[in-house]
Amino acid sequence: MSLLKLQNGSDVRGIAVAGVPGEEVNLTPEAVSKIAYAFKAWLKNKFGKEELSLAIGRDSRISGETLVQAAIKGMKGQNTTIFNCEMASTPAMFMSTLDDEINADGAIMITASHLPFNRNGLKFFTKDGGADSKDIKAILDIAETQNPQYEDNGRVEKFDFISKYAEALVNKIKESTGEDKPFENCKIIVDAGNGAGGFFAEKVLQPLGADTEGSLYLNPDGNFPNHQPNPENQEAMDAICKGVLDSNADLGIIFDTDVDRAAVVDRNGKSINRNALIALMSAIVLKDSPNSTIVTDSVTSVGLKKFIESKGGKHHRFMRGYKNVINEAIRLNKEGTEAHLAIETSGHCALKENYFLDDGAYLVTKVLILFAELRKEGKDLEDLIGSLEEPVESIEVRGKINDQDFKAYGNQVLEDFRDYMNTVEGWSAETPNYEGVRVNCEKEEGWCLVRLSLHDPVMVINIESNLSDGCEKIKKKLFDFLSKYKALSFV
Repeated sequence: MSLLKLQNGSDVRGIAVAGVPGEEVNLTPEAVSKIAYAFKAWLKNKFGKEELSLAIGRDSRISGETLVQAAIKGMKGQNTTIFNCEMASTPAMFMSTLDDEINADGAIMITASHLPFNRNGLKFFTKDGGADSKDIKAILDIAETQNPQYEDNGRVEKFDFISKYAEALVNKIKESTGEDKPFENCKIIVDAGNGAGGFFAEKVLQPLGADTEGSLYLNPDGNFPNHQPNPENQEAMDAICKGVLDSNADLGIIFDTDVDRAAVVDRNGKSINRNALIALMSAIVLKDSPNSTIVTDSVTSVGLKKFIESKGGKHHRFMRGYKNVINEAIRLNKEGTEAHLAIETSGHCALKENYFLDDGAYLVTKVLILFAELRKEGKDLEDLIGSLEEPVESIEVRGKINDQDFKAYGNQVLEDFRDYMNTVEGWSAETPNYEGVRVNCEKEEGWCLVRLSLHDPVMVINIESNLSDGCEKIKKKLFDFLSKYKALSFV
C-alpha cells in the first residue's frame, strides 16, 4: 500500500490495531518508522541543519507506545537528540518546540483524536506551528521514495513535559486572577474520557485549590470503555452533565482524547459547547480586543452571529476544518484585519495570543480565569451568554456518495441545488458563503447548509429552525430535490 493513502488532511491516520471486521491494519510500526525517518529528512532540508532536537508524545491509545518506539527508531541518529515525552497532549507537543529546555526543531504527536480504539495517527509540528496538508504530502513523498538507513545511536531521553506544560497553565491563572488558590472552596470536575487529559485535574486544578472529587475517567485507557472522548458526542456530554449534577460541582470540563478540543458544563448541568462555547470565547476575546473578527466554521447559527455583533465583534463564518479556520484567521491578520479567535463548533479553539494553536487546555484556562472573575461578582458563565439566541431545532443528516469520482458528483449536486434553491418560495442564498450552499429559509425561520465532507465521499446537510417542525419542513423540500440523485444514499 502507498503511504500517501495515510494522509488525512494535515494529519497521518490509519488502522493500527487488528480485530475490527473489514478494517485491515495499514498504520504498521514499519510504516511509522519510515514516516518518522522522512520527517527528520524533511526537517533537515527545511532548516538546513544536521543536528536536530526532536520530541515525541502520545495519547492513551493501545497502539501508542508501540508506534512511539517505531517513530524513535526512524528518528534516531548520531546528530539527533530525541525527547520522549510519553503521555502528553497534542498542544503540549507543539509547545515543546518553543520550550527553552527541549527547544525541539520538530515534534510528533501519536494520536487519532476521538476515532475508535483501533485507529491511530501522527501530527507534526515545528516552531511555525502544525504541518499543513502540503507538508504532510511532502513528508509522505520522502517516505515513499527514500530507502531508510536506520541508525541505532544518538540520545533518547524521557522527559515529563506534560507537568511542565501544566505548570505554565497554573502560573497563567495565578497571574491573571492575582490569587494562588483562586478555586478554594470550589468543586470543578474533569471528564477525560480515558484519554490524555486526566492530568488537568491533578496538575492544574488541584494546585489552584479546586476540589476535583467526582471527576470521571481520568485514568488513561486506550480501549475507551466508558464513552467516546469527544465533546461533540452526545453520550460524552451527557456523562459530564450528569457528573456535575451528581457531585454538586460548580463547573465541569470535558476534553477529547489528545486535549486539543474541550467543552464546559455550568453548575446547573447545562452544556456550554458548539455555538454556546463560541459565544463564551467570543465574549472573553472581545472584552480585551474590541472589534475583533471572530472566525468560525460554516455551521454556526444565526443567533451566534447576532451575539458576536452585539458584543462589538465581527463574525466571519468560513469553512469546516480546524486548519481552515485557523489559516483564515492568520490570513486576515496578515492583511490587516484584526482577528483574535479562530474556533470550530467541534471545540477546536485557537487564540492569537497562544500562537493560533488549537489547545483545549488553554481554552479551558481562559474560561477558568473568567469563571474566577464572575465568581467574585456572584455571577456564573451563563450570565455572560444568556442573550445568545439558540435555535428551537437543529439536525445534521449525512449521505454517502456512491460514485467513483465522488467530488465531481457532489459538486454537480451543489450546482444543481443552487438553481433549485432559487425556485423555492422564501429561500435565498446566504452571502458571503465559503462552503457548499447555505440557504436562508424565511418561512421555516431557519437555514440549511448542503456541503461536501472535507475528505470522505459524504454529503452533509445541516439544518436549524426556530419552529418546532421547521427542520422537517426544510428537510422535506431538500429531499424532494435530492431524491433524484441515485448515487446519493441517506440513512
